[in-house]
Amino acid sequence: MKRTMTSNLLPGMVLAENVYTYNNDQLILPKGAVLDDKSIAKLEFYSTVNVLVEDEIEEVSQPSIDELQTLSYAQRLQQTTEFKQFKQDFEAAASDFEKNINNVVHNDKPIDVDALTAPVMDLINSTNGPSNVFDMMHSLRQYDDATYTHCINVALISNITGQWLKMSEEDIMTLTTAGLLHDIGKLVIPEQIITKPAKLTDYEYTIVQTHPQEGYKILKESNLDPHIKNAALMHHERCDGSGYPLHLQGPQIDPFAKIVAIADVYDAMTSARVYRGPLCPFVAISLFESEGLQKYDTNAIMTFLSNIVNTYLLNRVRLNNRLEGDIVFINRNHLSRPTIRIGDKYIDLTQTPDLYIEEII
Repeated sequence: MKRTMTSNLLPGMVLAENVYTYNNDQLILPKGAVLDDKSIAKLEFYSTVNVLVEDEIEEVSQPSIDELQTLSYAQRLQQTTEFKQFKQDFEAAASDFEKNINNVVHNDKPIDVDALTAPVMDLINSTNGPSNVFDMMHSLRQYDDATYTHCINVALISNITGQWLKMSEEDIMTLTTAGLLHDIGKLVIPEQIITKPAKLTDYEYTIVQTHPQEGYKILKESNLDPHIKNAALMHHERCDGSGYPLHLQGPQIDPFAKIVAIADVYDAMTSARVYRGPLCPFVAISLFESEGLQKYDTNAIMTFLSNIVNTYLLNRVRLNNRLEGDIVFINRNHLSRPTIRIGDKYIDLTQTPDLYIEEII
């Protein structure tokens, strides 16, 4: 048996222990479970740091050579001039953010909000609306999963969610900055703990869970909007009280932190891993529907999910039985299970529980 970081898990690995939420009050996955994309995403959904797995890996089915040679939607997008420019601008934004934020944390430089947010707003303004931003981000993740890109992604997702919630321009800018700075506390956590491949000791796990307080300490003396400081402190809180560090419940959690929390988890689930490209958004949406409606602000999560799925209407998808078709109808009561047209037939995924969307192609 071996202890493996969640980010390094592979399909076919077998859990050698029951996996619970951090306070041990809810079973996430049982011992003996054979991992696949959906179960690994579930571990990411619950911010599981690492798990114990068996040495042997179960054999899992792989796509055929013909399937691998077929260009996906993301691969076609990556060939466009628009995407190449977005990628270049994104990498520059991440590089600038890394330099600026390390100057704040390690060199006591003041926080220049305009310098931090300008590159993110340039990325937003360079695209043709929110759906195009998500297309770009989804494709970009196949190239770059560096540490600082997560904060850029969360800022972008938070910004778009703010637009969908019809927030004021001033509040959207505040929300964007909150997304950028939400994980600033991780920069003072020892890297050997963050990346440790073995099981964290109780002490080390406690240290990891201090990053919200550490982030708040860094920001509290600044003249930043209180929502930004609260997002750093509260982005791991959950409306049902199951989060940390303060175990706050619904009304006690800053409304901006509630939005950043959704963006944070969605980005973690849909980021590229060593064994695969980005997780299909519909798998992530399914997890929010089944696990998250009590944990996240109802208005924020439903607005986010309903708008996300709308961006994929009429897109071509591949189901887990390898059939391909087009999304023609969104089922409002089960957003992750739309109706798919395959030739002259229609498959309502709400009526076929064994099928789900595996990939957007």
